[in-house]
Amino acid sequence: MNRKDYEEGSDNIFADLGFPNAEEHLVKAQLVLKIDMLMKERRLKQVEAARLLGIRQPDVSKMLRGEFRQFSVERLLRFLVALGQDVEIAVRPHHDLNRAPSLHVS
Repeated sequence: MNRKDYEEGSDNIFADLGFPNAEEHLVKAQLVLKIDMLMKERRLKQVEAARLLGIRQPDVSKMLRGEFRQFSVERLLRFLVALGQDVEIAVRPHHDLNRAPSLHVS
């Protein structure tokens, strides 16, 4: 039984699901993951995080549950700065002929 009954996805679930602006969704998801990790490391409650980020607690809750469409990439980057992170944007020439140029959060 070597037959594949499934299709392998790409590195972007949003593209696989046919979302418009899939790369932007992926970047936002990666940024929210970083925000969530920082909140957990600092043991911040959502109310405390909301105060730091300048938003309401229900919006923190929505963001952490994946409802982050209302937040721009820039705003999420500002949240990281508010959480004490340096944010660096690096632009490099693309050299991999097998893959399209992409956005990446590390």
